[in-house]
Amino acid sequence: MKKIPSFTVNHITLKRGIYVSRKDSVGDEILTTFDLRMTLPNREPVMNTAEIHTIEHLGATFLRNHKDYGKKTIYFGPMGCRTGFYLILAGDYESKDIVPLVTEMFEFIRDYQDAVPGASPRDCGNYLDLNLNMANYLAARYLDETLYHMDESHLVYPE
Repeated sequence: MKKIPSFTVNHITLKRGIYVSRKDSVGDEILTTFDLRMTLPNREPVMNTAEIHTIEHLGATFLRNHKDYGKKTIYFGPMGCRTGFYLILAGDYESKDIVPLVTEMFEFIRDYQDAVPGASPRDCGNYLDLNLNMANYLAARYLDETLYHMDESHLVYPE
């Protein structure tokens, strides 16, 4: 079988950042998939499911309610390797285009202290597996170590 593009990324040198993972045409629309890499692959511990799940609930809620990107948000969810998230937006974007959006989202997650949206047995299939404190911590770390210091090495996949 042919190797899919995401398996051709050099994870040995991949940094935390925001990367365009792929662009797809659906009808007349371009969908841009972003790799929001929060941990250094194979060099740092992966995120646990509870904090990933919390970031997913908060991030999806933030994005779908965003005044500019709410209707453009197709998907926000975790990577299977637990090192980051995928964000799919309707439109043809580059990584640098969404740095303000991702920064705003992770500031929201860092500062969030209320009940996690959708954290009930009616609304979620695993509502007990959430960890707001760790989600706050990981969002703060991503902001402080990456999003507030963006440059090309955090926006373009390494060779």
